[in-house]
Amino acid sequence: MGAPERCLVTYDKAQNSRMTPSFRLLAKRRFLPLFVTQFLGAFNDNLFRTAMIMLVIYRIYNDPAQEAAFSAVAGGLFILPFFLLSALSGQLADCHDKAQIIRIVKTAEIGIMVFGAAGLLLHNVPLMLVALLSMGVHSTFFGPIKYAILPQHLEEDQVLPGTGLVEAGTYIAILMGTIAGGIISAEHAAIGVLLVAALGWLAGRQVPPAPPMVDDAGVDFHVVRSSIKLVSDTMHVRRLFLAILAISFFWAQGAILAAQFPPLVKNVLGADQNVATLFLAIFSVGVAIGSIAVNRILQGAVSARCSPVAALVMGAFVCDMWWTAHNWPDPAGALHNLSTFLDMAGSTRVMIDLLGIAIAGGMFVVPLYAFLTTTVSKAQTARTVAANNIVNSGAMVAATLILAGMVHMGVSVAETLLIVAVASLGAAWLAWLLHKACD
Repeated sequence: MGAPERCLVTYDKAQNSRMTPSFRLLAKRRFLPLFVTQFLGAFNDNLFRTAMIMLVIYRIYNDPAQEAAFSAVAGGLFILPFFLLSALSGQLADCHDKAQIIRIVKTAEIGIMVFGAAGLLLHNVPLMLVALLSMGVHSTFFGPIKYAILPQHLEEDQVLPGTGLVEAGTYIAILMGTIAGGIISAEHAAIGVLLVAALGWLAGRQVPPAPPMVDDAGVDFHVVRSSIKLVSDTMHVRRLFLAILAISFFWAQGAILAAQFPPLVKNVLGADQNVATLFLAIFSVGVAIGSIAVNRILQGAVSARCSPVAALVMGAFVCDMWWTAHNWPDPAGALHNLSTFLDMAGSTRVMIDLLGIAIAGGMFVVPLYAFLTTTVSKAQTARTVAANNIVNSGAMVAATLILAGMVHMGVSVAETLLIVAVASLGAAWLAWLLHKACD
């Protein structure tokens, strides 16, 4: 198969009009168990993390310095396994039955959540951090599989809608888990994480077999050497290099936006945590909408042709949000509650901007993920996704460090939004280069 054919998966026009709608995949056993397993994993991850943060910030610590240190340690512990173990997870997924690895990982999740639940019940910070680190390991080993298994279980014209559904489900699960973790007690959350882990184990057992496409060539357990080799072997292919860089740009922008949402709501818009929760809900629903809508636009073809426009649209909405925030009246007095905020002039514009950012973001990144899993042989998909995870993690850490440096230098929250808007030009340029490379 030549480069253009590998970059753009097409199918017979007569089949196009009878294309399987995205949601119809949920009725298929080769997709539904994976979708449910991923959904429950993302939900449980965010239920535990949010419950832990609320417990530590509001019931254990009462010192801003301790709270800041805890947030930094928690964030670092969760992302560390992606740096160290993504190469190993990719090798294992390509050389062994992916469904069997899912069962092992979901069994481990139950054990992890025993520690997590104990930490929540005993208010034991070290136990909770051990569970958080272990959940990072869990996500590292599950991450490549959830994308790499799709080309093995789905038809070519179903990979894009399947990827969109996985992304949409993930963001809805994040939203639901975050809200649940914020409103229920730590004691109830301890019970919840164990129950959800058990349900995830049951769902994982229903995933159909996905045997390796190549013989087991061995696994390099030297995590540093294998990580460097994996990224090097992947990034020297131009189309993969461009796709991974474009996705990394997206996650770097997302890391800055996620970090700035709370201070934006509180310190710029002068609103309380209920408004912050509304922002999270709008963003999650928007990404889900974009993830599904892009399949309709591309009609099942895996192509990067929509991504440059989506990046520019995302940047335009971020720029408009910057303008609104820049001209927002200085907060005075008590924080606005949800009803008061919704009555304020400009609130609707901010929410439309946020929804536009999220929809465009979903439309930008979903085809690129589908591209990663279809432009390489099925024997290499997990390694490719693992290499992407390593680079994405580095981009997110770099973006967070840059953000911290800018804030230290006195850059305002509104000005960081403008920087994200400008960065969208880079994402659009990379996506355009990828599209041209596949023509």
